[in-house]
Amino acid sequence: MVDRVLEDVSVRHVRTARHNTSPEEVVSRLEGRRVAAVNRVGKFLALRLDDGQTMVAHLGMSGRWSVNGAADVPHTHFEARLDDGSVVRFIDPRTFGFVAVYDEDELATSGMVRLGPDAWIDPPRAGDLAARLAGRTAPIKALLLDQGPISGLGNIYADEALYLAGIHPLTPGRELAVTDLERLLDAVRTVLAEAIANGGTTLDDLAYLLPDGQAGDNMPSLRVYGRADQPCLACGTPIERIVIRARSTHFCPQCQDRR
Repeated sequence: MVDRVLEDVSVRHVRTARHNTSPEEVVSRLEGRRVAAVNRVGKFLALRLDDGQTMVAHLGMSGRWSVNGAADVPHTHFEARLDDGSVVRFIDPRTFGFVAVYDEDELATSGMVRLGPDAWIDPPRAGDLAARLAGRTAPIKALLLDQGPISGLGNIYADEALYLAGIHPLTPGRELAVTDLERLLDAVRTVLAEAIANGGTTLDDLAYLLPDGQAGDNMPSLRVYGRADQPCLACGTPIERIVIRARSTHFCPQCQDRR
């Protein structure tokens, strides 16, 4: 997509364009622009345009991108035809995701400015993460999903990383020692490397698919997520499921014993 021109853009749902004044504004800011660079920051896709603006997109909970896929897929809320003839579409049944186009000033006041270091590209050192968690009484699971201390982790991979690190998801952030966070950061790296190699995690609802429409193969690698009441792969204790800040959370009460 780099160095391609956005020739024909349409936004078909007002919520998809909710961070701009209207769908028409998104279209007018994108059409005729050349993509200078494609980046990712945490869970955000960021396309730098040749006029200095930035297209920012977030998948929400059900969004996915399609490249040259079928044109009649339900819940296709954004479409862009490029100058090489390829077509990129954003499909988002629950409309929690969005596509926005920001100028430099708007970008500087957007939600991207509060993002912590990227968990995969530029992970923090354990000591730096400890400083970010100092005084935080919220459960570490919630803090991982907050995107402020560290960005890029979703619900599945937060559960998986906490399990590998042997950290109970309800542990307050401020109670984690640097040694705990070293284990956690190592676990994050392991979990993300597995997921990337396997093309991501597609659950039974098929909400997540790769841009070519294929499902990711990481589900068999999950150690705790979605395995409530099944035996822990390490100790045999049944995996428990609780809800933390409205998010389903899976853990082993034995391997992740709360202090």
